[in-house]
Amino acid sequence: MIAGERRILIADDDPAARAACCELIKLWGFKAKEAEDGEKALDLVKSFEPNVLLLDLKMPVKDGLTVLAELRSNQAEVVTIVISGEGDIPDAVKAIKLGAYDYLQKPLDPNHLRNLLDNLSEHLRVREENAQLRRRLAEAGELGSLIGRSRPMRRVMALVDQLAPSASSVVITGESGTGKEVVARTIHERSPRSKGPYVAINCAAIAEGLMESELFGHERGAFTGADRRRMGCFEMAHGGTLLLDEITEMRVELQAKLLRVLEERSLRRVGGTEQVAVDVRVLASSNRNLEQGVRDGRLREDLYYRLNVFKIEMPPLRARGDDVVVLADYFLREFARRNGKNLLGFDHDCLEVFKAFAWPGNVRQLRNVIERAAVVSQGQLISLADLPPELRQGKATDPVLQIRIGTPLEDVERELIYKTLEFTEGNKARTADILGVSLKTLYNKLERYENNKGAARQL
Repeated sequence: MIAGERRILIADDDPAARAACCELIKLWGFKAKEAEDGEKALDLVKSFEPNVLLLDLKMPVKDGLTVLAELRSNQAEVVTIVISGEGDIPDAVKAIKLGAYDYLQKPLDPNHLRNLLDNLSEHLRVREENAQLRRRLAEAGELGSLIGRSRPMRRVMALVDQLAPSASSVVITGESGTGKEVVARTIHERSPRSKGPYVAINCAAIAEGLMESELFGHERGAFTGADRRRMGCFEMAHGGTLLLDEITEMRVELQAKLLRVLEERSLRRVGGTEQVAVDVRVLASSNRNLEQGVRDGRLREDLYYRLNVFKIEMPPLRARGDDVVVLADYFLREFARRNGKNLLGFDHDCLEVFKAFAWPGNVRQLRNVIERAAVVSQGQLISLADLPPELRQGKATDPVLQIRIGTPLEDVERELIYKTLEFTEGNKARTADILGVSLKTLYNKLERYENNKGAARQL
């Protein structure tokens, strides 16, 4: 790595120390500029675009901690080394928490500084090579487990590639089956936390009374049946990533406790008194409109803004063009290997149906269709005969439910649920996905309808 390719910015209000440091760094072959205060440093970060910032903590106009906070909020890609005086160690520790790479004490040791800059140059070289490799993969239509060449998916991949290395929270939205969990796992695998645990919890699939224990753990004797201490998802994800799926299904009272854990980076197990420190990157996903969830009171506004540092909206499969064929081919190769079959592709009629179908269940539905076809196919090409009835019979668009004006809303909901069940041939999990409700909600509604029928028969 040629040192001259790296730009170093020295921000220090001491003119003599600043000039001496700048000249020394130039002698080592780096490019260097000086800033006499925090405001000037922020301006030069934008115009000079330094790779490394040597930042004195005590400066006029804006001090080092203020500069770090603004760099973090602006997501500036500059490695920062803070410079502290003998009594500034507490502030240096705060700076590390704000994202500083390291801190040096005055007076600077030239040999230590040069070794540090040389090591950072090598680190930056490796990081840039990895970024170039990820960009090439994205251009080829593949980023980790994300597959697709359509413009909407290229935007998703570019955003994932950009935000994965950060520690920021991310909200992932989109219809059921679009691949929100795949995005979450890809963010984790592309992040510095990739060697740590990845934990996902579906907030809609756990009973309300157990949710707090699932998240934060419990102590022995905390409630009936708690015969031992148990770690929750936050502790299990320590040093890694936690995905909170269907975040709006969490009761609002528990959301307040979640927000406190996110802000304090520590928790108290159910029934416990001890504060347990946790280091977790939190991702959240939902198939609902989260802004509407805030307006409806299903999601706390302060929690929403705490989680929504970045937002990724997954496009439905029907908006991804030829990605249907790309994904179908990818899944076919996967299931051919798994089933030990020599499957070469799809016949023309099959591909035309794939392109025309509306895919209400999105990528998940397509994957299930290909898995079924790979099992039942007798030849080397998947044909129409290998597809499930809703595709084979030419239902290239969603079935239509006609509603008479004046029909009570409850009757409309009941009819929609029954018609969707009919469309999915009784598959309740897929029905819940299509309708955008939890499986628990669907079962509750069906049970109520059956109870109402029984009561009506007794009249």
